[in-house]
Amino acid sequence: MSTKKKIILGVVVVAILGVLGGYGYILFIKEDAPEELTTTDLDAALDATTTVAATAAPAASEAPADSTATADTATADTAAPATEAPAADAGDPSGTWNISTDSVLGYRVSEVLGGVDTEGAGRTSQVTGSLTIDGTQATAAEFTVDMASITSDSDRRDGQFRDRIMSTADFPTSTFVLTAPIDFGGVPAEGESITATATGDLTLRGVTNTVTFELTAKLENGRIGVLGSIPVAFSDYQIPDPSNGFAEVKDNGLLEFVLVFDRA
Repeated sequence: MSTKKKIILGVVVVAILGVLGGYGYILFIKEDAPEELTTTDLDAALDATTTVAATAAPAASEAPADSTATADTATADTAAPATEAPAADAGDPSGTWNISTDSVLGYRVSEVLGGVDTEGAGRTSQVTGSLTIDGTQATAAEFTVDMASITSDSDRRDGQFRDRIMSTADFPTSTFVLTAPIDFGGVPAEGESITATATGDLTLRGVTNTVTFELTAKLENGRIGVLGSIPVAFSDYQIPDPSNGFAEVKDNGLLEFVLVFDRA
């Protein structure tokens, strides 16, 4: 065999091994990314039993700072103190609600790994925030996510995400703040899902843009659940191209979430 043919054969073998390596990674090493969040995930989160500060006493019923009552005295005869706020009407969601640890938020991107189309997704439950309801409207809402806590099925992807892509050491959190009331048109019945449009300011990697997106809300088990996703163009937030020598990532993705709120 001539030297030229050997060189050509070598190039072909390397190319084949590269393709097989990509398929091998997808088929035998890479775990499947979690499916896109749906109403099934929303229902499961609403059925969970975790709550935020469920047993905290209302601040209004606390003893004044200069009270001389002892702890025993303070707890005596307080089974139903007259100063406690009455229990909220189960059919009226008005009031302030806090995000529960049953919530989940993350990203989803389309990838090409070794020539194979696939998806990458990362998630976290390290989300805090609140929601204020007045009748049939959400008048205020905000959430903050700990970006370094987002993990996927790949340590390599997570390292790139935290360092080069999202620079979590410099921008440890991302936030959303509602800037216009959400009108749900009515108070949903127990277990009924309703859809609405939300507008607010989304901040990623220190850059803020106004976003508008649809969401699904549900009142069930004394909790409010919200499902939604926000399209994100990386260039709009000065996010570096996530692609590298092995992975080619499209220039946009989704921020998806299921947020569960318990009464404050």
